[in-house]
Amino acid sequence: VKAVIFDMDGLMFDTERLWDTLWEPACAALGLPLPADMEKFKAGGRGLAGDNLRRHVAEYIPGDPQKVLDKIWQLGDERFARGVPCKKGLKELAALEDMGLPRIVASSSPRNMIEMNLQTTGTARYFHDVVSGTEVAHSKPAPDTFLVAAEKLHLDPHDCLVLEDSFNGGPRRGLCDRDGAGSAAADGGDRAAV
Repeated sequence: VKAVIFDMDGLMFDTERLWDTLWEPACAALGLPLPADMEKFKAGGRGLAGDNLRRHVAEYIPGDPQKVLDKIWQLGDERFARGVPCKKGLKELAALEDMGLPRIVASSSPRNMIEMNLQTTGTARYFHDVVSGTEVAHSKPAPDTFLVAAEKLHLDPHDCLVLEDSFNGGPRRGLCDRDGAGSAAADGGDRAAV
């Protein structure tokens, strides 16, 4: 392993729980009903971005999914500007710096949100760059976000360890590859990749 690619929401920061709280006020502000099965809706949308997320929202919430997502991003910007909680063990993973391993964040979240979370938590200095799911042709669960991250590090994807906590976040074999395999994920309620 020559580099480590980090997912963000749920792995680095306890933001998935915060995102989950934004759907009700977003739908209320737009006069839209909440999905009948909120748990299924929330679980199925974690780690998605771009067209994948728009399709997911359209399946559960009537109307224009982009308007719903625009409202979610607005509410997210307001909430996350106050800071987000780091997941246990994040600061210890920064020890990878001592090993000389390059680190990059590859997240479905918009770039401005990734950068804001890194800044408000004081963790920006541990990462060389970021890749947003909004910057790639195919967002998660496709491996594009991780492949671009490897490219930015000037490394073969097979030389990169991907840390990902969501089953929607990408494939499961441990190292990033073009065939869709890419992340080690532990099973369980609050999954954390190691």
